[in-house]
Amino acid sequence: MLKHLILSRDIVEKYNIPYSTITHYTNMGFFTVVSRKGNKRLYSEDEVKVKLERITNLVHEGYPLRLIRKMLGEAGQ
Repeated sequence: MLKHLILSRDIVEKYNIPYSTITHYTNMGFFTVVSRKGNKRLYSEDEVKVKLERITNLVHEGYPLRLIRKMLGEAGQ
């Protein structure tokens, strides 16, 4: 199965989140960098979409990011 890859800047535009948030989520382990081209990071678009939706919902429910990271890890996401 071919993965659809998306650049950081495209995530910013498509999902209307700051670049710093993408970097923070990557550093926390929410997003996996699938490939690099120079200084550009490529992500699985499917993973970004699913995890962003899940993270956003949990943040709105009042969960801190550290707990969300643990929850997503336990759920195998």
